[in-house]
Amino acid sequence: MLDCLIVGAGPAGSVAGALLARAGARVRLVDRAIFPRDKLCGDTVNPGTLARLQALELASGIDERSLRVEGMRLTGETGVTIEGRYPARLAGRAITRRDFDWLLLQQAMAAGCEFEPGIAVRRASVGEQGTRRSVSGAVVGSGGRESSMAARVTIAADGRHSTIAFGLRLGMHPRRPRRWAIGAYFENFMPSGSDLGQTLRFGEMHVRREHYIGVAPVPGGLTNVCLVKPSGAADPELADPSALLIRALAADPRLRDRAAGARLAGPPTVLGPLAVDVRDESIDGLLLAGDAAGFIDPMTGDGLRFAIHGAELAAAAARQALEHGWSGVHQQLTVERRRAFGGKWRFNRALRALVSSPCGVDAAALGARFAPAVFHSIIARAGDCSLAC
Repeated sequence: MLDCLIVGAGPAGSVAGALLARAGARVRLVDRAIFPRDKLCGDTVNPGTLARLQALELASGIDERSLRVEGMRLTGETGVTIEGRYPARLAGRAITRRDFDWLLLQQAMAAGCEFEPGIAVRRASVGEQGTRRSVSGAVVGSGGRESSMAARVTIAADGRHSTIAFGLRLGMHPRRPRRWAIGAYFENFMPSGSDLGQTLRFGEMHVRREHYIGVAPVPGGLTNVCLVKPSGAADPELADPSALLIRALAADPRLRDRAAGARLAGPPTVLGPLAVDVRDESIDGLLLAGDAAGFIDPMTGDGLRFAIHGAELAAAAARQALEHGWSGVHQQLTVERRRAFGGKWRFNRALRALVSSPCGVDAAALGARFAPAVFHSIIARAGDCSLAC
């Protein structure tokens, strides 16, 4: 029997696997994809997340495959622009998830994790202990053939549509917000005016009344462009995501000229609904990590921070369960997650409320002009810079 089966080899799964393998556990990572693989994301790692990876000795290769990100730029519907650099010469990195995830997975394997790609997990292996459910691994298979992988600890790190979490009715899409993301890489997407002829790079967020557009340059001369808008699965616009994305850029006065000569480097990816809530139920044998533990609106770019630090917490909880049993494990993990993320969750909700209103963005611009220290503290908070100091 495995000590730990990790379903999903993205950042959360790979980081948890590396930490557990280093501690001497027998760990197997499984994923339905063949790596390296593409993944829709904003493709930026903020300074705090980068610092955590460096502290964990899991940042190898990132600098060589990424671009330096100096700060953030926010534009509003009325034409206002707010820019702010990260403090103390801190920086994030822009790197494609294809490269980022593969780098982390390779380090997990080097630490001793077994990795099996192309494995479709059907469901958790569920039993009962008295009146409580328990998990003892997962059932995998394709076609009509299934087999079981037994493990003392199972970590579901299989993303927003987690087969494990949704199958156990732990995960659900809330009725609101219902947003969908359409993302693609463009060639010849012009940099913003303040970046022309300079090495300075900002992560960009262009907030409009009914949507927002994230823009990030990535290595290879490409630019990641991601449109996030309220929608439903039956929205006819989602049937032609290329046209939808190009129309949104062409209609935006701040982006149309930069996008005029751009070409799609490949077909867009569509994801939605984005938000995922997770019901609070403790199941012995099972831990959740990454997006499977709950997915936030990507506006503030915290997905990778929550994935990396959440994986640390899940790995620590798994070690406690392996060494001492499951008593108190979930309760302590809940406390640790709230302590680690509660403040940032509240900050993100407040920031989303602010930028969802054109008047809010204008007010923020006025505040940045007359109280720049306040705005720079917001930029530092958004970038988790306190974790990097």
